[in-house]
Amino acid sequence: MPPLDALIIDDRTPTMIKGRWTMLPHGNQELRKRDDDESAAAPTATEKVKATGDPTTLTLSVTAPAATVEAPPPLPSPFDTSLAFNFTSNDGASCPRFINELLTSANFKKCYPLSMLLQGSRSFFEAEKKLLSIVRVLDATCGADVDFCTQYLSGVAGNLTMDSNCGSDFDNGNPIVMQAYLGLKSYEMLYSATCLTDPDTSMYCFANAVTNLTTPSNVYFYYLPLNMTLPGSANPTCGSCLRRTMEIYHTFTANRKLAISSTYIDAAKQVNTMCGPEFVSDTLQAAVSKAGLSIPSWATTALLLALAMVFNFS
Repeated sequence: MPPLDALIIDDRTPTMIKGRWTMLPHGNQELRKRDDDESAAAPTATEKVKATGDPTTLTLSVTAPAATVEAPPPLPSPFDTSLAFNFTSNDGASCPRFINELLTSANFKKCYPLSMLLQGSRSFFEAEKKLLSIVRVLDATCGADVDFCTQYLSGVAGNLTMDSNCGSDFDNGNPIVMQAYLGLKSYEMLYSATCLTDPDTSMYCFANAVTNLTTPSNVYFYYLPLNMTLPGSANPTCGSCLRRTMEIYHTFTANRKLAISSTYIDAAKQVNTMCGPEFVSDTLQAAVSKAGLSIPSWATTALLLALAMVFNFS
């Protein structure tokens, strides 16, 4: 018999046999035939095994992570850089307040005028770099009710120039105020032009223009309604998109209060020099009141087709 203070070491191996733990001498487990219970298939990673009353049963519960879908980025917004200009109307308080209230109003967001994005929007500048992102912008702006938005935004332009809002800033030519005013007044015209689609590709003409790095001059024509002249070095693609865009502008020159009546003739003559005589009309439309304006019938049809595409693929 060993001494009472001796340390006894049990070198037997605990082994599961028919659901019970049994201590076996070392080496007895080698080459032992597995019991049927032990050969049962182990649970897979997607299976859930319920616990039983047997304390020797191991319970596993593994849940595969759900797939995540990345939300699209927000649409570009006007004046997303800063409104930090020297406003003078009513001690500089009323004009920025009026513009901020406009940008956050439900009707403005519903109309989502691209004419307000062409100048002073850094996020829009970034969106123009990729076809997918600029098409997403155009789908949003071309899906608006153009009749409602034309009337609404025209009314906003009138309110903008009131003394209680931005009147003195408008009179002083404040850059932010002038960009806002021109964007509001040219909404219908630029809606008609930027929502045109290329008949050969069914792609928006504007999207093709801003993503065509080999012919950047195509983009300049969309700034004519914003009182910007065509650069003398402009060398655009002489295709249907350019011709139809200029036809829309020509129609709106009948309203002499619009900036396009000041920029159209020189641009048209330059286009005819590059694209051939009479490619577009190089004179102004006969002056009429805005109520008498009507865009070409083909433009109305093109816009309806563009809207159909928006709703079919959205």
